[in-house]
Amino acid sequence: MGAVNSGATTGGVVNGAPLVERVPKQDRSRATRRRLLEAAVACLAEHGWAGSTVSVVAERAGVSRGAAQHHFPTREDLFTAAVEYVAEERSTALRDLFPDGPTNRHSVVAALVDLYTGPLFRAALHLWVAASNEDQLRPRVTELEAHVGRETHRIAVELLNADESRPGARETVQGFLDMSRGLGLANLLTDDGARRERVVAQWSKILDEVLG
Repeated sequence: MGAVNSGATTGGVVNGAPLVERVPKQDRSRATRRRLLEAAVACLAEHGWAGSTVSVVAERAGVSRGAAQHHFPTREDLFTAAVEYVAEERSTALRDLFPDGPTNRHSVVAALVDLYTGPLFRAALHLWVAASNEDQLRPRVTELEAHVGRETHRIAVELLNADESRPGARETVQGFLDMSRGLGLANLLTDDGARRERVVAQWSKILDEVLG
């Protein structure tokens, strides 16, 4: 009996189909799924829940409605997956903020505020609004948002070099993150960049005073 080469990427048969034919098809399927999720997030950020139908998302992704429904049979399936995608992307964006370590606390404050005023937060906000009215979305959005919130706080503590054993440190970091979320909400209506810069400078001072 001949040995099986488990690491081969060409040749061989799995369930009757040659591996050389199956791998590209799987890659295409994953690529299509990712395009649909990215399009769903972009549509939510730009058009909100009401304007983000499966047809609109499919057109933006460059695929047919039938192809979209092959991956996500219902609108709820699509946007539940989009919830997970947004949560993963936000966590990744947080982890990738300072790959070589932050240079100073002010830069960390500015970078975290920028995340809350960017497209991922805008898409997440529309998901929150949709979840408040959609029973199928609400549990998943609530669960994932709690996870992202914990991850955000943990990474913020790390980047800010905060010792949470100091009096008021934990509450100050959380207050800063709540403030950042508020700036993100305000940014939906108007570009308040100039005011935001002043707020970032002030919170940098507050964090320096409390965190040491």
